[in-house]
Amino acid sequence: MTQKQPVAVLAATGAVGQRFVSLLEDHPWFEVTVVTGSERTVGRRYGEAVNWVVPGEIPATVRDLIVQPTTPEALRGVKLVFSALPTAIAREVEPVLAAAGYAVCSNASAYRMEEDVPLLIPEINPEHVRLIDVQRERRGWDGLIVTCPNCATTSIIFPMKALQDAFGLRQVHTVTMQAISGAGYPGVSSFDILDNIVPYIGGEEEKIETESRKLLGTLTNGHVTPAEVVVSAQVHRVPVMDGHLGALSAGLIKHADIDTVKEALRHWHPPEEVAGLPSAPPQALILRDEPDRPQPRRDRDAGRGMAVTVGRVQPCPVFDVKLVSLAHNTIRGAAGGAILNAEWLVAEGYI
Repeated sequence: MTQKQPVAVLAATGAVGQRFVSLLEDHPWFEVTVVTGSERTVGRRYGEAVNWVVPGEIPATVRDLIVQPTTPEALRGVKLVFSALPTAIAREVEPVLAAAGYAVCSNASAYRMEEDVPLLIPEINPEHVRLIDVQRERRGWDGLIVTCPNCATTSIIFPMKALQDAFGLRQVHTVTMQAISGAGYPGVSSFDILDNIVPYIGGEEEKIETESRKLLGTLTNGHVTPAEVVVSAQVHRVPVMDGHLGALSAGLIKHADIDTVKEALRHWHPPEEVAGLPSAPPQALILRDEPDRPQPRRDRDAGRGMAVTVGRVQPCPVFDVKLVSLAHNTIRGAAGGAILNAEWLVAEGYI
């Protein structure tokens, strides 16, 4: 791009909104020129309205922006918006913005499973961006909605994709250990999470089980046919600040010994067009051979928080192979993933 494109961050004062603002600082293609917030924050300087909870300082270029309401009129001057809206609000607002001509890259779950809305990770299913053509024709709008998946889904989908490509997947059972930042701020009560593990996160298991099949599905004639793999998930909230970790057991269609599986994971890579995007990590899937990795504190920031780290690859006595996979939930699994989606939209000519 020859010049930076102005963008807006919706719900910019929340934890994920702050991640968007932080990650977009000095972005080579995008510049935050509009931030929106709740009625409590509208009309105030962003630096005064926000309770900044992410690492680093509030970017100087955003600190003095006046918080706007989340309306089409308040967003004039931008074409691309990043949505950190709560799901219920996103369901109402995002279609209004798309109908008004805005490209909405959303972190919300409201439209992930709609037939004509791409659930997108450019390294995993870049061709699904073509659903935008169906979406625009069906809904009659000039804008668009593109979503990124649940952060826990993101933490396991990369090794699932590598295994699917090499051997085919029959079934996957996953147990996730999810960081407290995934609950937003202030999130989980300290009384509930300290010295404790909570084996329940509302709606999360269903999201993993359905979103992963859409991500691995096949786009044919403007429709995504979900992958035939059966996915079973059990989720847990653990006292870790950042980094979702998933333990997977996978049944393969084509049998392979464990060394062959490791080589498939080690050599898997996304399409070159995606690998060259500004937010794409140098290595999207990192395989570690140490017996005690990956670990959230040591591995969540790999590839500036955009890489997925896999380890403990072993034969599984129930299925075929078992492993552990880790991703930074608020970067790769949320704001960073949505920014990469926007970069792919630019590369494919939708913005």
